[in-house]
Order: sequence, then C-alpha cells, then structure tokens
Amino acid sequence: MQNRDPHHDGLPDTIVHDEVVPARAPWIHHIKKGQTLRIVDLEGNQAVDFLLYSEADNTERYSAQDTVAAQGNLFLRTGTVLRSNEGRPMMTIAGTTVEYHDTIGGACSCESNTLRYGHHTKAQHACVENFLEANLTEGRGKRDIVANINFFMNVPVEPDGALGIVDGISAPGLTVDLKAEMDVIVVVSNCPQINNPCNGFNPTPVRMIVAA
Repeated sequence: MQNRDPHHDGLPDTIVHDEVVPARAPWIHHIKKGQTLRIVDLEGNQAVDFLLYSEADNTERYSAQDTVAAQGNLFLRTGTVLRSNEGRPMMTIAGTTVEYHDTIGGACSCESNTLRYGHHTKAQHACVENFLEANLTEGRGKRDIVANINFFMNVPVEPDGALGIVDGISAPGLTVDLKAEMDVIVVVSNCPQINNPCNGFNPTPVRMIVAA
C-alpha cells in the first residue's frame, strides 16, 4: 500500500510535477489552463516572491494594479483573481491555509539591501537576481520584472498608511493553491532575504506541486 502524501490532499488526482525548491533559489515552470499549482511552505515563515506571464503573449503578465483595483483590496485571499495588464484572469487563488498574502512589499534587490541595511549587504543574493536568472531562459530581461506577489509574507498597512515587513503568519506545511485560467509561465524567487523577518531570518525550502 502506498503511503499517502498529505501535501497532495485536496488536489486533483494527477500530479504532473512535484519539486522542492531549495532555500534562496529561483524556479520557473509552464502551467496549463485548468492545472493547479500548490505552493507549500515546508518549514514556515518563508516568503515566496512570484511573477506570472502569459505563455501565448510575452507582453501580457501579472498586474498588481489591475488585481488590486478589480477586487478593491490590497491583500490576496481565497477567491482572488490574479489579473494581467490586459485585465484578463491569469490564475485564481482556489484555496489558502494562510489568512492573506502580500501584493505591495516588492522584491528585494542588491540595491535595496544596500539602501535599507548597509553597504555590507550589497553582495548578498536577492530576489531580483533570481527573477533575472529564471527569466533569461524565456528571453526576458530586467524590463520584464513587474510588481510581484509575496506569498506567505506579512506586510501590514497601518491606519496612517505606513507599511511594515514583520514576522510571517505562515507555519510549517501551510499552502496556497492557484488554478490557471490560461496557459501561464510562473517565475518564483524563494526569497533569500536575511535582513528582515520576512523569512524568519532563515530562508528555507518550499515545495511546488502541479496537479491536473
């Protein structure tokens, strides 16, 4: 008798891809319309920076502005439709065991690390470098990096409009499920940041499961 994998529970029966992304690493994958991507926060408090592109049209990609405007809320929850710069649905959050996910914290870079945390951090690897590395395989460059999603990241907005990057609200084994509404290319940076609490100061692996 095969052992049941609890990380597959609630997904369609056919698993077409299952991969653990190491801490600090990039990931890219083509996902077909109707397939579901599950992201598993294996050890808890790991931010997953996320970009999304149309497979059919290289100029169509995830738009934070269109997504936020359409739902009238900054945070991403179950039922949120991730929309493109053409206003079209790209993926839908079919379910999540985390209360909400961030749309405004952005991706760390060598330059922003230097500005925020000091010149000694400039050589540290960052999400922008991961995005560039993954995107090069599809012929995209720095101009193709847009405002990204940060799954599992906690960026509260205070009453006065101030933002904070604080300790995460995720925990080991929590998940987010994304159903593809078109053929898409998902690009991920498993965030390497060690200078703020978004990863609990300790980047860890995540698991990416695609089911159909």
